[in-house]
Order: sequence, then C-alpha cells, then structure tokens
Amino acid sequence: MLQFLGHIGSFPIRSYSLLFMLAFGLGVGVTVTLAKLQKKNELAEHFLNMVAPMFLCAILGSRFWQVFFFDWEFYSQHPGEIIAIWHGGLSIQGGIVGALLYGIWYVRKHKISFWELADLCAPGLILGQSIGRDANLMNGDAFGDPTGGNWGILYPEGTNARAAFGDKPLYPAEVWEGQMDVIIFAIVMILLPRKLNRGYLFLITNALYNIGRFLLEMLRGDSPGFLFGWTAAQWTSVSIITICVIAAIIIYLKEKENPPLKTTDEML
Repeated sequence: MLQFLGHIGSFPIRSYSLLFMLAFGLGVGVTVTLAKLQKKNELAEHFLNMVAPMFLCAILGSRFWQVFFFDWEFYSQHPGEIIAIWHGGLSIQGGIVGALLYGIWYVRKHKISFWELADLCAPGLILGQSIGRDANLMNGDAFGDPTGGNWGILYPEGTNARAAFGDKPLYPAEVWEGQMDVIIFAIVMILLPRKLNRGYLFLITNALYNIGRFLLEMLRGDSPGFLFGWTAAQWTSVSIITICVIAAIIIYLKEKENPPLKTTDEML
C-alpha cells in the first residue's frame, strides 16, 4: 500500500484521491454505456446532468455519515479534521444516501422515473464501490481487527491502522469487501437482461451489499459498537435492508394491481 504516488512540486498526489476519482469515473462510464446499449439516451442525458451535483452530495453525505455516525468521538475532539477528507473517512453508505436524496429531488423536478434511473445506476454504483475499497487499502483506513495469528495485513507507519494496532496483522476487511462488490456487480450484470420489476435491480444491489457489509463489520477494527454491540454501519445496513424489502413488496403489489400492457411483439 502506498499513500502517496508522488508530488507535483510541493503538491502531494494521494493514492486515495486518485483511486476515488477513478472509481467515480468508471461508475459514470458504465452507467452511460449501459444506457446507450439499452437505447435509453434521454435517461443518459439526465444522468450526465446529475453527475456533478450528485457527486458533491455523495461527498457531503459520506463525510456527514463518517463524522457524526461512525467516528464522532474522534471528530468532536478534533473539529479541524472534519473537512480533511484527504485523510480518509468517507462512508460509502452515507455517500449513497447523499446521492439518493439529490436523485429524488431531481427526478421529481424533471418528472422522470426514479426506479428506472436507479436501476440504470446500480451496476456502476457497485463497481465504483469496489474500487473505492482499493483506495481505503492504499490509504490504510477502513481496516480490520487483529487476526490474532501470524497472517493478515501489516500496515506501514503513518496509516490510521498502524496508529490503532501497531505491528499486529489485521483482517483484510476492506479487501474482502471490494471482492464482495465485484461479485455483486457480476450478479447485477447477470440479472440486467431479465425482466424484473422496475426498481428491483437497484434494491437487490443495495440489499446484497448491506448484507455483506453487516457481516464484514464484525471484522472491522475502526468501527466501535454502541447499541447492542452493533456498529453504526451495521445499524445502517439493517435499516437499508429493511427499506429495500418493504420497497420491493410495495412495487410487487403495485405491479400486480396494474400490470404493464403487453407490446405487439410479446403478444405474438
């Protein structure tokens, strides 16, 4: 792992920032490509119009979640660090919430289908998350607990993981989460051509991610537990999974009451 790739003059090039931007760029690229392949050019235009403000809202949401829900004990003692996102500390779950809130506002304003847009974004979203975990690895944050053995990741000096646990080998929690995201991406791509109810692809993506996140939090070393011993990320995961299940049921009941009209090709 390498926190700095080099310098341009006195300006440091951080691995975290570079990989974060790469994750966002590839996520956008996948979304636009899929929109064009599915002949959803108008939706692709709306998505591109949303990209910049949605990115900003995702950053604000991810930082808000990290500061006030995940690590308020630290930030309350170091308020100057709240804006220092270059030191790490961006919650994926908070980022999704921030982007989602902006997305809801946008689709209501422009009167387009929220679920259709959400389904379109699902593959790029989970792919971007997988690369984002590579950024965490390079930066030495989102680390695991000590393995208690002679295997695991040994983080270098200057990382948050090293400061927390010294020279103890730690579970590769962020690596495993990134691999899990790639598997979810593959599942989503397999489901993509199937005729699922509108919104299901997005809901399945979020449910699968948060089930995995809940389990992997048991290995995290940077997430203190509070209520019932669960971390803030686990409580967020349970909340999102519950919302996904409820939303899927509501969509199913609505589709059952008002089935879509069959096209001529389908009737033939």
